[in-house]
Amino acid sequence: MFITRILPLSRVLAPLPAAAIAVIALAAPVAATPTTYPLDITNCGQTVRFDKAPQKVVSIGQGMTEILFSLGLADKIAGTAVWVGPVLPAFAETKNGIKRLADNDPSFESVVGAEPDLVAAEFEWHVGAQGSVGKREQFSGLGINTYVSPADCVAKINTDGGDGVRRELFTMDLIYQEIGELSQIFDIQDRGDALISELKKREADAVASIGAAKPGALPVVFWFSSKEVQGDAFIAGKNSAPAYILKTLGAQNVVTTEEEWPLVGWETIAEANPSVIVIATMDRRRYAADDPAVKIDFLEKDPVTSQLDAVKNKRFVEMDAQSMNPTIRTIDGIEILAKGIKSFGLSQ
Repeated sequence: MFITRILPLSRVLAPLPAAAIAVIALAAPVAATPTTYPLDITNCGQTVRFDKAPQKVVSIGQGMTEILFSLGLADKIAGTAVWVGPVLPAFAETKNGIKRLADNDPSFESVVGAEPDLVAAEFEWHVGAQGSVGKREQFSGLGINTYVSPADCVAKINTDGGDGVRRELFTMDLIYQEIGELSQIFDIQDRGDALISELKKREADAVASIGAAKPGALPVVFWFSSKEVQGDAFIAGKNSAPAYILKTLGAQNVVTTEEEWPLVGWETIAEANPSVIVIATMDRRRYAADDPAVKIDFLEKDPVTSQLDAVKNKRFVEMDAQSMNPTIRTIDGIEILAKGIKSFGLSQ
């Protein structure tokens, strides 16, 4: 069975620790300009002022936490929350020293109780207009700054309780903006520059590894999960992070809606007849189809899905759910799918 379970390069070549990044920065011919405080950052429609580098931050969202880890800021993290799966292997020991406020949404009181001077969130639904954790005004009223990932608000409309609608294709430039702004906020621009350079190189190497997709051979579907195994599936929309992965590799998304993760019926997916199905893996068991083994069992036994080209040829690529979100792991996703495409003989 050709179920591709490929380790991304980040599992083999781990993200650079702070010490290594610092060495690279010291070797750079041009040093980054130090931050001048007070610093004003325009973030998701709000201006946030920093009088100095934050000393204690609560990070809400695994993707946000992993960026802070990658920037060597673990010692500044007073608490984390919202975890989908295992942390990047390079930070397994680092994570053990960080207080986890909740596996999912933390309470406003628990976040404030950590006494942060910054709350950094991956998603607006946690910290935003309808924030499930708290509104930005609630935190600012207590003298606590907030920062939300630009990837969740630029050209994106977030509605209460949903994944939102993305009006433009996500690109890694939004993650690089996030890394750059966080580096400026904490006055560690050299580390940020080193991390961005490493991610860009990995992306370029992954694209070069497959040459080009065979024309017309790569309609692909990204299946995150389903509330009911035999029901409609949460499939990546046309402007999502997986859509960026597909465009980068010359593949085609079978979904055309602007919703981030629309529910789509399998009869509709069958009309597109994907050549490859990318299956999300995660520790979470919130929905019936969170387990990748359940997904594959359904695909092979259902009378509709069993006739798909991807299923008949066993072209399944298992990918960590975090790589399907707009995070630094989107690069992992590009690497994983590139290796899958190559192993299936679908590249030139």
